[in-house]
Amino acid sequence: MFEPPVKKKEEEDAIIVENVSKRFRIPHEKRNTVIENITGIVTGRKQDYEEFCALENISFKVKKGEKLGIVGENGSGKSTMLKIISGVLSPDKGSVKVKGKIAPFLELGVGFNPELTAEDNVRLYGAVMGMSRKVIEEKFDDIFKFAELERFKQMKLKNFSSGMYMRLAFATATATDPEILLIDEVLAVGDEAFQRKCFDRMNEFKMAGKTIVLVTHDMETVKRFCDSALLLEHGRMGAIGNSEKVIDEYRKNLREKEEAVLKSQQESPETAIIETNVPEKAEPLRNRWGSKEVEITEVKFFGEDRKEKYIFMTGESFIVKMKYSAKERIEKPVFGIAIHRNDGVHITGPNTRSHDNVIESIEGEGAVEYIIDSLPLLEGTYQFTAAIYDFACIRPFDHHDKMYTFKVEGSKIKDYGIVYIPCRWNYYKK
Repeated sequence: MFEPPVKKKEEEDAIIVENVSKRFRIPHEKRNTVIENITGIVTGRKQDYEEFCALENISFKVKKGEKLGIVGENGSGKSTMLKIISGVLSPDKGSVKVKGKIAPFLELGVGFNPELTAEDNVRLYGAVMGMSRKVIEEKFDDIFKFAELERFKQMKLKNFSSGMYMRLAFATATATDPEILLIDEVLAVGDEAFQRKCFDRMNEFKMAGKTIVLVTHDMETVKRFCDSALLLEHGRMGAIGNSEKVIDEYRKNLREKEEAVLKSQQESPETAIIETNVPEKAEPLRNRWGSKEVEITEVKFFGEDRKEKYIFMTGESFIVKMKYSAKERIEKPVFGIAIHRNDGVHITGPNTRSHDNVIESIEGEGAVEYIIDSLPLLEGTYQFTAAIYDFACIRPFDHHDKMYTFKVEGSKIKDYGIVYIPCRWNYYKK
């Protein structure tokens, strides 16, 4: 029986990246004019630079027809890597080999001239990409039809909105019929309908066996669209392989970092910051009051395994341990909590008295636990209040108002709102 010839391994690779490193110099003093530079030379003040390592010793291969997603936090080197593959940037060390015609889609209308009309830009871009005049004219109408810009062929690009610019750029780049398509996050700019068209076009490329390298923060797109993924962490290789496994590793790393941030905030509750997403912009909040005969000395969050944690999943066990120190004997104290969503919505506010857990007295040190066996909260960021009052719930001994933060992450439950309410659906047909 006839066997087709086996391709050599090197022929199967569309992109080969070997030991690539890239550094940038960041000036400490900004000099914009010739005079500023001359003044610096005359006065003997050399311009100081800080060296920033964008990529360090990166190596990977992308096979022909493979769909690779590059993921990582902002500043991890994703876009720099894509620009090096496309030839926009050169590596300081290492090498990149690309086998096939590339269409880089790195930013809105890269290679376009805003002073030219839309149709002039399409013809110019096609010529730069090596398309003949005949092929450009054959695809000309289809490009504008896909971009939904038939009426704007004679308009200069400088008068286009960002959405129009992006639609024309994507339609033109993909019309060049590249063997390799490089895409850097820009699909998020278009409206929902156009995004669907873009993904349909990308799926056509996928079915045609084209090679695609995609940089995006949308992990579900990477899972759905890419065969494999590369995780970059501060310019270094984190993980590479099956896209789902790499994304799980990425999310695990993010969760650990978030846990560390939330945990550090609990260590100094008097200056806890409510909005954890922008700690550098938020002002410290002092939301504590009371007579202090008994004080809350520590509030920590735990999972079912009794390990400290601050990021939970809907339906998980949720345990809060509140330690206290009483300077004197306190008769019938009431321990209470409150949970608010980070937009201020009050969700719950139980206490030991309302739940018929009467504590006769406390003295010295001890702890009280607040336990939810199955956390009903849906995805979001929440603020936790801990407090100790007298039995009438009038006099506060120590009140920590919204001083502790925890998060609930998405799970298989995709309901909208604040809490998950188990339910069933029935359908009847007449």
